[in-house]
Amino acid sequence: MKKIYVFLAVIIFCGACSSGKKAYESGNYYEAVMQAVQRLRQNPNHNKSQETLRVSYPLAVETLEQEARNRLSSNAPYKYKMVLRSYQAINRMNEEIRRAPGALSVVPNPVNYSSKIPEMKQLAAEESYAAGLDALARDTRVDAKNAYLLFRDAQEFVPGYKDVASKLDESLFKATLKVVVDQMPVPTMYDISASFFQDKIEEYLHSQYQSNPFVKFYTAEEAESEKLPYVDQYLRIMFDDFAVGETHTEKRIETFSRDSVVVGEVSLDDGSKQKVYNTVSAKMTTWRKEVISRGLVRMEVFDANSKAVLSHNKFPGEFVWFSEWGNFNGDERALDDNQLKVCQLNEIPPPPPQTMFVEFTRPIYNQIVPAINNFYRNY
Repeated sequence: MKKIYVFLAVIIFCGACSSGKKAYESGNYYEAVMQAVQRLRQNPNHNKSQETLRVSYPLAVETLEQEARNRLSSNAPYKYKMVLRSYQAINRMNEEIRRAPGALSVVPNPVNYSSKIPEMKQLAAEESYAAGLDALARDTRVDAKNAYLLFRDAQEFVPGYKDVASKLDESLFKATLKVVVDQMPVPTMYDISASFFQDKIEEYLHSQYQSNPFVKFYTAEEAESEKLPYVDQYLRIMFDDFAVGETHTEKRIETFSRDSVVVGEVSLDDGSKQKVYNTVSAKMTTWRKEVISRGLVRMEVFDANSKAVLSHNKFPGEFVWFSEWGNFNGDERALDDNQLKVCQLNEIPPPPPQTMFVEFTRPIYNQIVPAINNFYRNY
């Protein structure tokens, strides 16, 4: 077994080594360098990896430098960001080679562009910031999303660049879809509260929702306290219908028998004992009481301006509580263990209506959450 593991390890290692050569042959010189260096970190004297690194490294540097020169001489948008990426790729090769003695023996003086990185970061921050201002000035939600991403780039290139922090807040606010959630209360004629269900929905939307960072949910009170200048959508959740405590009781009478049961013994003429076998039976009566609670919740999304319905769904839920008990007449040996257990049980009262209301809302919650995620994922 040990030999098999060693053999498999050799196959995997050799396959990994050849992948650097494949990257080189396909013209992906940077990847060829990185894979060869990784192999040489594991085996500093691996000939194939040394050869791959020897031929691919100068081509990788030349390719990245040429890309940087081409972009610098062009009028392409975000050219400094792309040049920065080229320089950073060259530096990553430098760092990886210096961390692998086997690679450093092949490339003793890897190229380093660290001196040019600060200038390029400054230029990249400037171009992203300027592009973000242009996008923000177009004053649409889509442009605001783009502006936020551009300002975020600028902040990553040069932390604290100009007033980028405030521009991030401004663009994020404009890019964010503002949704006010309206959860309708259960009619007061019922002595039941939907607060457990509604609190779970509110908790999810406020602290667990992560499908889209450009969507934010508010309660009506939060929208008023934060003085939102506008609302984009209303998300309304209400109970269309529910019933708690629908009761059904079923009575069942069955006769069970079992063969070859010892019912006694007799004495024989020679003084020995002999068991007597017979068939035993019992009549068992069982009751099953079911209390069913079910409901239907409607979820609608409205456009705040046009009042158009953007989404309309209904989600059903059901919870069935039951109790079983029974008794029997006859020989208990005719019954199995489960039947005997049922006969030892007594009828128990169902849980209160509020508990059953909570239970049937659990499957509804598990349907509403994915529906909200799916609807808002692409906003």
